[in-house]
Amino acid sequence: MPRPATATPRGETFLKTAAVLQTLALLFQASTAGLLLTSSRAYALHDYGSKVMYGAAMLYVLATILAWRPGGGSPRPVLYSTGFLLLASAQVALGIAHMASLHVPLGVLMFGFSTLALVRALSPRSPLRPATGS
Repeated sequence: MPRPATATPRGETFLKTAAVLQTLALLFQASTAGLLLTSSRAYALHDYGSKVMYGAAMLYVLATILAWRPGGGSPRPVLYSTGFLLLASAQVALGIAHMASLHVPLGVLMFGFSTLALVRALSPRSPLRPATGS
């Protein structure tokens, strides 16, 4: 018997949760980056947040793999999340090297990508419509 249309598979719920966590971690990083301009204590928050953000990126890769494998869908989200993890690795390296001129724009780009992934994960899947000939 097929599942009802309202049931959400466990992999999709995990994917949504991972996307939310990743985006919130990046928002926290942006907030603490702004605090770095006014507070000397913000460095510790930004440092701890970077570890959480990197862990969230790894969790998102795992979530995309678990959402992809059982259904046999497109591996494209796995490739996107792996690319995001590579960007996160570059971001951490640039932060350690204190290269703010590259670290800050990459952070903005990553927040945009993560927000896009979040919107995609939370949006309902619309069925494909056949092309109409005109």
